[in-house]
Amino acid sequence: MQSNIPVLSAITLALLTLSGTQQASAGGIMLYEIGTDNVGLANAGAAARAQGPSTIASNPAGMSYLQGTQITGGLQVLYGDLSFNRDSATNVSGTGSGNALDPIPGGSFFISQQLDDHWSIGFGAYGDFGLAANYDNDWAGRYFAQNASIAGLSLVPSVAYRFDEQWSLGVGFKAMYGMLQSQTAIDRSPLGLLDRGDGQFKYQDNTWGYGANLGLIYAPQAGTRIGLAYTSKVDLDFEDRLNVKGNGPALERLNGLSTDLSMQVPQTVTLSLFQQLDPRWALLASVNWQDWSEFGEIAVQVDTSAAGARSSTIDAHYQDTWQLALGAQYQATPQLLWNVGLAYDSSAVSDNHRTVSVPMAESWRIATGATYAVNDSTDVNLSWALVWLGDMPVDQSKSLSGERISGQFDNAWIQAVTGNMTWRF
Repeated sequence: MQSNIPVLSAITLALLTLSGTQQASAGGIMLYEIGTDNVGLANAGAAARAQGPSTIASNPAGMSYLQGTQITGGLQVLYGDLSFNRDSATNVSGTGSGNALDPIPGGSFFISQQLDDHWSIGFGAYGDFGLAANYDNDWAGRYFAQNASIAGLSLVPSVAYRFDEQWSLGVGFKAMYGMLQSQTAIDRSPLGLLDRGDGQFKYQDNTWGYGANLGLIYAPQAGTRIGLAYTSKVDLDFEDRLNVKGNGPALERLNGLSTDLSMQVPQTVTLSLFQQLDPRWALLASVNWQDWSEFGEIAVQVDTSAAGARSSTIDAHYQDTWQLALGAQYQATPQLLWNVGLAYDSSAVSDNHRTVSVPMAESWRIATGATYAVNDSTDVNLSWALVWLGDMPVDQSKSLSGERISGQFDNAWIQAVTGNMTWRF
């Protein structure tokens, strides 16, 4: 066992790099796509499936259904289109936004170990929280955001206990490494500083937050599992000194100013069903609630006027969300399992509170995937999901300068392509 510690440490460090990079360009904020076969089901049945060690992320009680030692490693790429078209109400010159989403890889790692007929332990490393936008630096909304990213990588040691054939309980301790960075232009014209164009400020910090995953699975009969999972809120408190570029006394007073920004990764509740209909078909469903109304502050902004410049944080004004997901599994051959899923997520933000820093909306997911059993101990999975966000209007302004960005993101979408392997020993 001791000889495996360097290997596991190397894997964890690699996932820190991959997941952190992934979130810097990803387009969702509470991600169901974390490099597992759950992608091909659009999260349907996630808290009840218990079909591999990635259950650590969706319901740690599922580990009690896994025999021996099991390891899942996954890689994925997220890509899409997030392009903003301004309208006539915008009062700032500049180009179009360009596509703010760039293809970027990500990954996850899970391991579970059955200790005896009752106890199982495991560990997961995955990035399930993040949103980012990387706009052209001279676009019309540059005074609101040039690039901004929020990301969280979760490290989750877990334990599960199976009371009997019907009841299982699981607990995971979550340590989340939060990453926040933003870069925004500053309009120097209200300050009478026209000689060198825009100023700019940067804000960046990393921090740790802690929480828990709790899960329960009830199996009233063979082939039926009902899962209930809860993830607690995680407080992420960021603090950085503003790095301001652009001469002038007003901006120099802001440079180095300590600014605190607090947010809460929302608590969630998921209720799922897994129902085996016959030897080939299974039906899956999930209802998910996320407590976005407690999210808090999302970004820092600098506002200017003839009287000077000031910095402030932007409150999210978010609302709680719901997800409904339906899926099916079809055992086409003894080696080939096919997944399909459809899901709807309500929006965490109304149209009048949407920002270009964190552009979210209601979304539809369609997904499919297949798992192929190479042999009795090795499975390979390939999954795909499309997240359709549609049109997202934005009308955002500043109180001092009166700068306004108005328009909409047209036909926004994200796709995820995931591949993973599971080994059983």
